Amino acid sequence: MAGHQHRMHGWRACRGVALAAATAALASACGVAPAANSAQPAGSAALPAPAAGAPASGSGSGSAAAGSPGPGAAAAAPAGSAHPAAPGASAGSQANPLKGKIVGIDPGHNGRNGTDPAYINHLVWNGREWETCDTTGTETDGGYTEARFNFNVATYLRGYLRRDGARVVMTRHNNDGVGPCVNRRSQIINRVHANVAIDIHADGGPAGGRGFTVLEPVADGPNDKVITSSARFGRDVRSAFLADTSMPTSDYYGNDGMILRDDLAGLNLTTVPKVLIECGNMRNGTDAGLLTSASFQKRIARALLAAIIRFLR
Repeated sequence: MAGHQHRMHGWRACRGVALAAATAALASACGVAPAANSAQPAGSAALPAPAAGAPASGSGSGSAAAGSPGPGAAAAAPAGSAHPAAPGASAGSQANPLKGKIVGIDPGHNGRNGTDPAYINHLVWNGREWETCDTTGTETDGGYTEARFNFNVATYLRGYLRRDGARVVMTRHNNDGVGPCVNRRSQIINRVHANVAIDIHADGGPAGGRGFTVLEPVADGPNDKVITSSARFGRDVRSAFLADTSMPTSDYYGNDGMILRDDLAGLNLTTVPKVLIECGNMRNGTDAGLLTSASFQKRIARALLAAIIRFLR
């Protein structure tokens, strides 16, 4: 797009990629960044519903405080929203399965990144090399942005996690901000010593390609101690996605739904177990139809919840 970079993280080649298997499709890095805060009453038990259409109020290039509550414009979940259960858990153990746990959620990009190209295009150190502070992310052919999808899923997931007793740390709290940068988002989650973290994205791959991919970190120094645990969490995420959504593993990127990446700040700089999930391909008509659906976004959030509970159990 004119005036700013628009990197897609699935199908284009990039430097420094370490593949999970011998795969021909290499990916370029995408950033995730926090935005300005909008307050929500702390301890709210209601499941927040992302705004349908207009982004949350508030904008700018501010950094969000770690652990602050979610979007001010959030509404309660529809009455029919079921409380997700931990797979295999007994009814008695489901009351607060995540009590005492801290979970980090990193919704990729931000809704107004495209308005400040000078800011999002400046370079930051990602642990191995320089990369841009952030990007705009991709979008469907109909103009539904990845930033909006990421934030919606993150908001649903936050609500589910809180109902199950977790403290949730978001790297941005609305979809109407710019930045900050991808290295900053890792700092937000690292500083609260989250028990586990998930980076939520959707890909911008070839129109004929379908499916999700879980991106795992490669040992890089700061993340050395969480490589094994991140790999275990990645397997949990893949299993939950296959069990709880109708999205297949990617047929154009990675190997059987998994890939190693060593060029993303969010994975290189993490000190807590973390993976990045490309939930589907926004440039594919079938995937786009699912990814833009609120009901499917909730299914994704419930799958991620199941993976988190399984990992932390």
